[in-house]
Amino acid sequence: MGSSSKLRLGAIAVLALVLGVSACGLPRPGPNKREIMQSAADAKGDSIVINVNAHVAKVTSEIPSLGFPASFESAGMVGSDDIRPGDTLALTIWENVDDGLLTQTGTNATALTQVQVDGQGYIFVPYAGRLKAAGNTPEGLRNIITAKLAPQTPDPQVSVARVAGDGATVSVLGGVGAPGVYPIDRPTRKLSAMISKAGGATIPTEIAQIKVTRGGKSGKIWLTDLYANPGKDIALRGGDVVLVEQDTRAFTAMGAMGHQNRVNFETQSLSAVEALAQVGGLQTGFADPKGVFVLRNERPEVIRTLLGRSVPEDQRVVYVLDLTAPSGIFNARDFIIRDGDTVYVTEAPYVQWQKTLSVLTGAANSATAVDRATTGN
Repeated sequence: MGSSSKLRLGAIAVLALVLGVSACGLPRPGPNKREIMQSAADAKGDSIVINVNAHVAKVTSEIPSLGFPASFESAGMVGSDDIRPGDTLALTIWENVDDGLLTQTGTNATALTQVQVDGQGYIFVPYAGRLKAAGNTPEGLRNIITAKLAPQTPDPQVSVARVAGDGATVSVLGGVGAPGVYPIDRPTRKLSAMISKAGGATIPTEIAQIKVTRGGKSGKIWLTDLYANPGKDIALRGGDVVLVEQDTRAFTAMGAMGHQNRVNFETQSLSAVEALAQVGGLQTGFADPKGVFVLRNERPEVIRTLLGRSVPEDQRVVYVLDLTAPSGIFNARDFIIRDGDTVYVTEAPYVQWQKTLSVLTGAANSATAVDRATTGN
């Protein structure tokens, strides 16, 4: 055998070896359908594979149940006009003389903007002395101050207003137009009114949640439920903390889809069809519509309902959606995605064949090039 023939055979052998290695390690986004099925417990794997039908979709459907403790919903409204220890008051006193007790030359009004009600419920007003404020309404305190000043200055006029302080106030935080500390006034004794007072929610209504913390307890509701259900519009208490926040639920998208990422929920209830649409749908020309999987750690009570067997703890479950089945899209529409789910779409079987053929074609072209180089043709 000539040296050129040996060289050609050696080159072909090398290319065949490269081809074999390439065929075993072709790039792909993850396991194929057959490999996922092999992970099933029935195949001595560590997960349970369940084909999604109408019954499965109904049993597994779940939307987070949010609500306030019963003590929040049953609490009556506070007396918004009652002054309490810790409140901050704004007083304005007008005197009907040019040179009054409190006014400066050229003015006839004095503003006392930060008058703190002490722990015993008292305030101090110049020339009126130490007065009991707690338990009175602003109108009642106005009359007391007026009566104290009347013997000392002609026809005094007094206004009293409660402002934010350490008394009956609520902290409003998060996604609102003007976060801050607000007093519980007559118009803001309920949750919805206080949120409006703070500028309203700046988070999209569909995914906005309202959390109220009070005395070591807390509860959370959807903003839409607050507007739709008057019973959720709870009366506020001094010291309440109201947090407006965006829904933090998310799922992970992987495989032959528009993009692969961790994706936040855009609605309160998200179906498998909506989840696929949210990431751009199945990747045309690559995705296997029979290989749509939802991977989840499922609760024991759901396993018991679906399979009739008891398990001691959460189980790894692979839900299989076949979008080519007659009712496949309906089942995917009714199957609800949960927080932490992984939605994975496998490649169509022929895609691997295309990749193999591409490698074969490339290998053949390389072999031809080597042959031509060695023969000089």
